[in-house]
Amino acid sequence: MTLYLLIDTSVWLDLAKDYRQLPIIDALTFIWEANDLELILPSVVVEEWERNKERVIAESKQSLSSHFKRVREAVNQFAAETERAAVLAQLSDVDHRISIGGEAINDAIEQIERLFSSTEKLEISEFQKARAADRAMAKKAPFHRPRNSIADALLIEAYIDALANRTDDGDVYAFVTHNKLDFSDRDPRQPHPDFAPLFDGIRSKYIINLAELLEGYAHELVEEVRFEREVSQTPRRLSEILEAEHKLVRQVWYNRKWNIISRVEEGVERIVSQEEYDNATPEERCLMTTQATWDRMLAAMKGAEEELGPDDIGPWSDFEWGMLNGKLSALRWITGEEWDMLDT
Repeated sequence: MTLYLLIDTSVWLDLAKDYRQLPIIDALTFIWEANDLELILPSVVVEEWERNKERVIAESKQSLSSHFKRVREAVNQFAAETERAAVLAQLSDVDHRISIGGEAINDAIEQIERLFSSTEKLEISEFQKARAADRAMAKKAPFHRPRNSIADALLIEAYIDALANRTDDGDVYAFVTHNKLDFSDRDPRQPHPDFAPLFDGIRSKYIINLAELLEGYAHELVEEVRFEREVSQTPRRLSEILEAEHKLVRQVWYNRKWNIISRVEEGVERIVSQEEYDNATPEERCLMTTQATWDRMLAAMKGAEEELGPDDIGPWSDFEWGMLNGKLSALRWITGEEWDMLDT
């Protein structure tokens, strides 16, 4: 039995930029070297990888000076004088190593590109392009969302053809993606209904977690390479925590503003002039928003949309909304706030 994987570019990029995913890349490589795994590699995946690779490298290696500046200011203000110089020196050293290091991401990219270079690239055919266009016209997934999803559609079409060309019924095929908004159903572990006929869960699988797939396929190997990697890994950096907290704050703030919009659309809350607001009682003001405040809010929401991107602004299910708030509360606690501090 051979495992055939079509891995979306989103997965390759996520594997490359997170050093904790190196054991997964190791396991993937070892299984491939043992000839128990084959990659289905459409040319569009390689093209997207090349377009985004430098951005991922830059983000991984970029200087975190703004965060370190805040920490340095806190050290200068609050650290004991006898400890201050040593702490500042360590901060400078960490900042320097992060900005010019990148050994982990270099290792990941080298392994991924070795896999790419040793795998036949599948050029997108005119038939696949035509079928993708038919999907678009019918507004079938991944065109069920208001965005350009042609590359995603071509991946699915390439997977369909790979299944059609199967020569051994014992082989297992899997489509692996992190792009749950375009490919998944409400339960992100399940494919969108438009794709459901492609996946029986046994010989053709829809996967959003490559680690789980590989662990089920070669558990002992994955555990071995994970142990070898983890003995030298370090906890998350403060900068990572602060960046994640900032993103969560923006997401929570943005979606709370939609509650105001909903109240206005339902007539529960009114947009009024500054004069009417000033003349209202405190109780009445609770159901009023001035025109100037409304305009500023919409402008700020537009800025949040540009910063976060279309895939990170919701709408969220009740479960996802709870997870967002829980993550923010946890990161706030780590950085010194009390539990359940969710102010934005």
